[in-house]
Amino acid sequence: MIQKRGKMSLNDTPRANRLHIGIFGKRNSGKSSLINALTGHNVALVSEHAGTTTDPVYKSMELHPIGPVVFIDTAGFDDSGELGKLRVSRAKDVIRKTDVALLLFDDGGLDPEKAWLQSLKEADVPVIPIINKSDIMDRAALEQKVRMVFGMTPIMVSAAEKSGLDEVRRAIDHCIPEDFKREKILGDMIGKGETVLLVMPQDIQAPKGRLILPQVQTIRELLDNKCITVCVTADKIAGALEMLREDPALIITDSQCFQLVYDMKPEKSALTSFSVLFAAFKGDIETYTEGAEAVDTLTERSRVLIAEACTHAPLEEDIGREQIPRKLRQRYGSGMRIDVVSGSDFPKDLRKYDLVIQCGSCMFNRKYTMSRIEQARMQGVPVSNYGVVLAKLAGILDKITLPGSGQRV
Repeated sequence: MIQKRGKMSLNDTPRANRLHIGIFGKRNSGKSSLINALTGHNVALVSEHAGTTTDPVYKSMELHPIGPVVFIDTAGFDDSGELGKLRVSRAKDVIRKTDVALLLFDDGGLDPEKAWLQSLKEADVPVIPIINKSDIMDRAALEQKVRMVFGMTPIMVSAAEKSGLDEVRRAIDHCIPEDFKREKILGDMIGKGETVLLVMPQDIQAPKGRLILPQVQTIRELLDNKCITVCVTADKIAGALEMLREDPALIITDSQCFQLVYDMKPEKSALTSFSVLFAAFKGDIETYTEGAEAVDTLTERSRVLIAEACTHAPLEEDIGREQIPRKLRQRYGSGMRIDVVSGSDFPKDLRKYDLVIQCGSCMFNRKYTMSRIEQARMQGVPVSNYGVVLAKLAGILDKITLPGSGQRV
């Protein structure tokens, strides 16, 4: 099926759900040529001149037998000069998004590799050591050096001769973190063939002619589970409930409608939101729920950080930029300071904040979202999620269904 730019079918795998494979090494160590050889496409610019790759380059591909992946080609970590330092800094940021790392060694000194290997290990990223260009290097001497210094046996690869590539693919497959293999958004919240009502306001936030990503992915999972799936906008809830012969087993709503839907839902129907589902799918629902307790301790002098994954232009009634700040200030006072960041922008020092509120993270992979949660935890700052906080502010957090809790309201 041909897809127009900006469109997504139910069969597409979003970048955020793909295995992220980071490629790290010195300039001209063969990172880009390795990506091209592994994928069988010229997806990365290759040059005999060092420093061709500047900003990290993300490329979504299918890698047999692993499936959908994202290769991240980074600048050489031996880059120099002011611009070079910036490139290296951006390459370091990639570590937080990397599920599996390919670390390339060359016949120069190994001190840079030592530092990067340590950073990858600290981030709990599995590392596959590789020597590319083995057709032109003194492979035996370099292989022995890597074994002696790092206690690792590198895979010998020649991207030019297409040798060693199957071994790299097998190593990647072996290194996929177990946590990454969680594929279900709903977990055990719904049984096969049950009826689910989805409340999806198609307001200014919804892209024209399309559904937002969490809705698409949730619908696809429900269809795969042979569920009877009914989709309505918020003004059609009563009509949908009246039409159904029996109450839906589960109602999934946009978080901005939590209170409205809760007031209308049948007693036997469980209730959750798309944002709460993604809080568990992409993050840590227990940490987010605990973090929401900080809402009760906020004052007008508190400072809150709202972090959204999307980098869209602010729109009227935006949940993160408008609705949550308004609800917080209505409760605690107009003097409350609320900062908003988007995309990969995220402060290194969170200690000035009394609460961090992360969006559903549908545009982030779980590795990156969890790195933010861990950063907040290490700095002693409560962290929660849009949907969880909105349920807390509505006074219904203890009445909704949380993924993995087994709670069926």
